[in-house]
Amino acid sequence: MRLALAQLNYRIGAFDSNLARMRAAVERAAAARADLVVFSEMAATGYPPRDLLHHARFVDLNLDLVHRLAALSTADLGILVGYVDRNPSVEGRPLLNAAALCHDGRIAGRYVKVLLPTYDVFDEDRYFEPGGAATPVAFKGTKLGVTICEDVWNDRDFWPVRRYHRDPVCELAEAGADLLINISASPFTLTKPELRRRMITQEAAKHGRYFFYLNQVGANDELVFDGHSIGVDPAGREVLRARDFAEDFIVVDVPLTSGDPAVLRDVSTSDEESAYRALVLGLGDYARKCGFTDAVFGLSGGIDSALTACVAAEALGADHVLGVALPSRYSTPHSLTDAETLARTLGIQYRVIPIDAIVQSHLDALAPSFAGRPEDVTEENLQARTRGAVLMALANKFGSLPLSTGNKSELAVGYCTIYGDMCGGFAVLNDVPKLLVYRLAHWINRTRTIIPPSVLTKPPSAELRAGQVDTDTLPPYDVLDPILDAYVGRDLDADAIVALGVDRVVVHDVVRRINRAEFKRRQAAPGIKISTTAFGVGRRYPIAADYRALEAGRDS
Repeated sequence: MRLALAQLNYRIGAFDSNLARMRAAVERAAAARADLVVFSEMAATGYPPRDLLHHARFVDLNLDLVHRLAALSTADLGILVGYVDRNPSVEGRPLLNAAALCHDGRIAGRYVKVLLPTYDVFDEDRYFEPGGAATPVAFKGTKLGVTICEDVWNDRDFWPVRRYHRDPVCELAEAGADLLINISASPFTLTKPELRRRMITQEAAKHGRYFFYLNQVGANDELVFDGHSIGVDPAGREVLRARDFAEDFIVVDVPLTSGDPAVLRDVSTSDEESAYRALVLGLGDYARKCGFTDAVFGLSGGIDSALTACVAAEALGADHVLGVALPSRYSTPHSLTDAETLARTLGIQYRVIPIDAIVQSHLDALAPSFAGRPEDVTEENLQARTRGAVLMALANKFGSLPLSTGNKSELAVGYCTIYGDMCGGFAVLNDVPKLLVYRLAHWINRTRTIIPPSVLTKPPSAELRAGQVDTDTLPPYDVLDPILDAYVGRDLDADAIVALGVDRVVVHDVVRRINRAEFKRRQAAPGIKISTTAFGVGRRYPIAADYRALEAGRDS
């Protein structure tokens, strides 16, 4: 059998353009004399459609797309596509996450997803009824063992603790499937591509069958899909690897003869490269799919805005990016120099708008109300909020996407000003801890100097008062980030983190800050998820909760 794997970038709800992309792939598959062209999970709707699934019209349009796609199939060329079907039963949830096998102008078979994830960013049990028996689908004399995304993530020989009681892949193999195919919409995280590769390799070798895994590519809202589709032969040898973070189309014969070479595209070779490419794809798709061509952000001369500038220039094109320096009386000359140097190196637009007079007008207006009270963080925040107001005005006037530049470490502990530096339509670095920000900056500079060296070496500072540095308020980032990973990333309590050898007072202070900052994070701009535990829709913590038991520790 000759398979064509179409790794495509879909937009949620863009039925006509999604169909056009699939039609073009069908034509390529026909020209290559393929037997079957494969599309990813819920390709008909784009993934994840979330509560759009509550609209009958949305579901109808997706079904119409599948029938129009089926009409393109022939006696020679079949089409396998993910879509949303209606549950024919009067009981259970109203919809099914399904795959249609189209052949000879009609829908000839169907598979319904069995394992429905309800963790992290997934909430499929909200909409879908799980499938029943996992049964192979007959096609051209071959029994296809089709599964959908999560169905492959429950092999008892791979996972020490399983989330589900069933293993659809095993069921299909035992039912006589000749060829295993998984269609996915699996969001990227830094550790996932290698994990998927090992998982699919083990499944193929365990069941002694070819296993092809097709993933979606592109970004929808905060989720980035990295593609990186793979195929493995019965001996566990990787015979196909698609590009990561880009569309791809690969045709392969199954079984491969001894003379057929493996088709292995180049993919990212480090965590830094993967993270950077995810950020570029995430920002670029978010802007384009929301109708933006240009972006504006504060270019302070610091490390976070420097990384944001590099991502934005590559994602949108340098001509479509405006970096704005917004100096106050506390801004240092080297910050302005570094900002201008970076802007010139990247070729982005650059503008300087001093804010000191604007801030002073606020202080003068508030002076009678503040009389008798000492200066504190209120005055510092006025500067940040003035910068936010100026950037939002520029975005509003020119129709640009305003970017906030804060990183995950700051967002975690609330070291950011709500309605100030948190202003923006998209937060490029909201899932990038400070230490990773530096690693990415060094990776960008690996072959030539793009980010000025002084940006990499000077102490981080918000420059909201004279001589201010981040460590005036926070632990050093090489202390803070591991605590953040332990508490947010691994759900360890304060005592468990202290047991790792971290100072108890520091741990309790950081944990308290993380909990208290939940109200800020709830109002933050959406951003790009690259970790397994990003802030946002996948982390659901209450705001008005009593966190003291988690913060205190058992012996306090």
